[in-house]
Order: sequence, then C-alpha cells, then structure tokens
Amino acid sequence: MQMEGQCQCNYKVMNSKSLFQLKGKVAIVTGSSKGIGLAIARGLADNGASVVLSSRSKESVESAANQFQKDGLSVIAQSCHVGDQEQRVKLVKETVKKFGKIDILVNNAAINPVYETIENMPNEVYDKMFNVNVKAIFDLSNLCFPFLKKNRSGSIINISSVEGLKPSLGLGIYSVTKAAVIMLTKVQAKEWGKHGIRSNAICPGLIKTKFSKALWENKVLLNQVKNQLPAGRVAEPEEMIGLALYLASSAGSYSTGGIFSADGGHMTI
Repeated sequence: MQMEGQCQCNYKVMNSKSLFQLKGKVAIVTGSSKGIGLAIARGLADNGASVVLSSRSKESVESAANQFQKDGLSVIAQSCHVGDQEQRVKLVKETVKKFGKIDILVNNAAINPVYETIENMPNEVYDKMFNVNVKAIFDLSNLCFPFLKKNRSGSIINISSVEGLKPSLGLGIYSVTKAAVIMLTKVQAKEWGKHGIRSNAICPGLIKTKFSKALWENKVLLNQVKNQLPAGRVAEPEEMIGLALYLASSAGSYSTGGIFSADGGHMTI
C-alpha cells in the first residue's frame, strides 16, 4: 500500500554479489586525507565509486588522491575547510563540474580541540565545534540535496560517535555536537525519504586515528579502555569500511534513519 507523500522508488532485486557495487556512483567524503574518512573513501573507490577526497589540508588530500590514482581508482582532490560556507559551496560545485552528479555524501570531518568540563568551556570554542561538527553537515547536506534528489537514490552517511550516545568526562560539548548529528540524521531521513534519499549515522568507538591519539598513546588509559571493552582492543579505521559500504550501496536500500554503532561493545559497559 502506497501512502500519499511517500517515495515511489523502484528497487530491483539484485544478485547478492553486486549489492555492494558502486560503479557509476559519485561520492564526496569530507575529512578524507587520513583516518576514518580516508578508509571509507578507499572502500567506496575500491567498489567502483568515483570519489571526491576532501580535507582542509590541500597537500594532504592531494597526496592521498595521488596514491588512489596510482592504484587505478577514480578520485579527485578538493581542499575544503568544512567550517567555511564558501568552501562548502566550492566543494559541491567542483564535484558536479567534474562528475556531473552526486550520489553519496559522507560527512566525516569533525573537531574536538579541547578536553574540558562544560563550565570551563570557552564560548568561542563551543561555537567553533558546533560550526564544524553540526552546521557544516547541515549546510553541506542541503547543498547536495538537489543532486541527491535527482536520481531518487541518494545516500547520506553522517559520522557521529558513541560519545553522542553516552558522554565521557571532559568530552561534554563534543558529545553534545555528536548527539545533534544523530538527531539531524533522523530528521534528514524523515523529511527526505520521499525524495529517495536515505540518511544514516555511524557511531564509531575508540579508533586508532590521529584524532584520538591522546587516548591510545597513553598506555595506562589505553589498557583501562581495553580491559573494559568486550572486544578487548581498539579498532583500526579500515574496520569502518563495511558499514559505510552497506549504507552507501543497494545492500542498504531499506535502511534510513539508522544509528549504527561500531564500538567494540562500548555501549554495553
């Protein structure tokens, strides 16, 4: 039964071997010169997508793109500080100029510049975190909306965090921004589903990246975390690829508004 206002999308029954294939798809991945963003970008490209690598550092993102291209993958580099609205506009413009469309948006870029309690959080740092971690996702998604809508099969993947589900001491405002990302994801799914756009969030736990270096380089703290986690270890960035591929591809065609944890069991402790 089709209800008024619902998406009338036609999904073909596919061979299971092709469910994760992204040939002909175009993806933007922010914060993709290293860490989780780089790993996800590689996974998308390995499975056939043309990928726009994006990072604030022009040198870093071009270096990453060069390596992808040497491996025969379809990628371009576009420097973009996601906290800058003009640069967000340019990122979308250059993507469409090169590839003619946008099918997948991975909002990965984020910051957490301080380890501080909320009563001592400077207003300017609070504003900066919300600008990069929340507003940038809101605005970049809106900029991509007309293109995601066009083919009625767009996918937005917002990288949140387990901190958005369960806060840790000293990461309070970061946790608040990531909780906002989770709700924004659900709102996108609810409002844009009729346009064939899916929106889902991935909530990583402790991943061995430069972003979390202060945690995993501290052996005492690291051992405490490992002893608490059911998995007994921290994850590598590449372990986020599977979820991203599922959500970007036809394999996840009925998943929207979902909040997917990849945390080694963090939410059970």
